[in-house]
Amino acid sequence: MLICPSMLSASFTNLGEELAAVERAGADCIHWDIMDGNFVEAITFGHRMIAAHRKLSQLRFDAHLMVVNPERHIKNFAQAGADVISVHAEVCKDLHHTLGFIRLLGKKSGVALNPATSIEILEYCSDVLDQVVIMSVNPGNSGQSFIASQLNKILELRKTLPQSVEICVDGGITDQTIGDCVRCGADSCVSGSYVFRSQSYVDALRKLRESCN
Repeated sequence: MLICPSMLSASFTNLGEELAAVERAGADCIHWDIMDGNFVEAITFGHRMIAAHRKLSQLRFDAHLMVVNPERHIKNFAQAGADVISVHAEVCKDLHHTLGFIRLLGKKSGVALNPATSIEILEYCSDVLDQVVIMSVNPGNSGQSFIASQLNKILELRKTLPQSVEICVDGGITDQTIGDCVRCGADSCVSGSYVFRSQSYVDALRKLRESCN
């Protein structure tokens, strides 16, 4: 199980220090929530933010593009140093082509699915797919509660997807919810508020790992 702190919940006044702190605490990768104010209301990070912090860490950077017309931005995030680039199935005009383009740039491709989005949309994309991000909250805001119905989606995906495709769960991940995700077949989990609002990042990550067992 890979645990990926989400920088959306970090202190924006010292992101570099926050990144270094969760890396020291044992994070496996760093999750960047990219929001454009259109797909969701908030506006967060751009590709220049990824590039600036890429110099500070060797951890895997996952760029989760919660944007409309993601095809316009993929190359910028690839050049900025993102290792995995995930797009939302709900806004892609040609999902298979978009995923192929991400791979062509030498990056791992991902598809994010909102809670109400069916997994059937992935049926003809597995040949160009490296990761599926199951949104266990509705995208746009940190600190939301885990939507338990998404556990069934994880189960179904693990039955149908090749084992090489990583299943990532994003939203409401705490020491109380991560265990169910693991049992259903998740390979990685994004945790924002639980980690960054804790008194100790080391303790928070330790509790998450213990709960995986």
